[in-house]
Amino acid sequence: MCKGAEDVYQILEKYPEIKILKNEPLANYTFTKTGGPVDLLAFPKNNQEVQNLVTACQQANIPWLVLGNASNLIVRDGGIRGVVIILTEMKEISVSGEMITAQAGAKLIDTTYLALENNLSGFEFACGIPGSVGGAVFMNAGAYDGQLQDVFYDAEILLPNGSIETWTASQMDFAYRHSKVQENPVVVLSARFKLAKGDYALIQKRMEELTELRQLKQPLEYPSCGSVFKRPVGHFTGKLIQDAGLQGLIWGGAQISKKHAGFIVNINQATATDYTELIAHIQSVIKEKFDVDLETEVRIIGEEPKEESEN
Repeated sequence: MCKGAEDVYQILEKYPEIKILKNEPLANYTFTKTGGPVDLLAFPKNNQEVQNLVTACQQANIPWLVLGNASNLIVRDGGIRGVVIILTEMKEISVSGEMITAQAGAKLIDTTYLALENNLSGFEFACGIPGSVGGAVFMNAGAYDGQLQDVFYDAEILLPNGSIETWTASQMDFAYRHSKVQENPVVVLSARFKLAKGDYALIQKRMEELTELRQLKQPLEYPSCGSVFKRPVGHFTGKLIQDAGLQGLIWGGAQISKKHAGFIVNINQATATDYTELIAHIQSVIKEKFDVDLETEVRIIGEEPKEESEN
């Protein structure tokens, strides 16, 4: 446990309503089913509890970070020192006219289906993206020619000093798989999305079409971190990997999916190290064969495992 983590735990004893686990394996939460332990894992249920957690960490001068649904994420096998705040308990979603408001821990899929129930169009592209609303804002998640920025209106943002600001779309610096949140030690608490009135049957049909496409093309039957790489300009990642003869390659317990070469699946108790080594191998081969630099879309965090002493 990192220096100061116990101090944070003691400070947070003032807030017994916040669920906190010690030395918790993050493999229990990531979609890859991999990842080492975190010193303290906290589950706040509202904005005030997030503020209390961040303030305690700042006071103790220890590292902290926030996770949503841990879907497009790899946590290295050495785990994370400090405090991880996971927002899955903050999952309220509401509708007012053509606006949807969702807490950061709400599932993006649930948000799109609430839009459908209210005859609201614009969110169909996200109906199969497994991440949280906060994570989707963080990375400007997208699929099937749609991106979060297309429907984003504004977000509640917690600053490190404990204050809360509202950031509008123009302040977010959205780009392909990028937002301003990635460059700042802030927390997305909730977001609002501006949609348009539509026809229920047409919205439902489009969502069903995209769900079928995803089921046909993506290896949903195995644990994975979703799409591993960003699409390089002028190329399709999956085709590059196929053309390099890498599809189906097994590395430890991980495999380049036979169904979609842009995915790496956990087929046999893979470790995060299996994932990161396979990612590095793919990048090396694609660079050598095609002179294309593959940049990861998946977020890779945490420490490498410590080597065991030979004594």
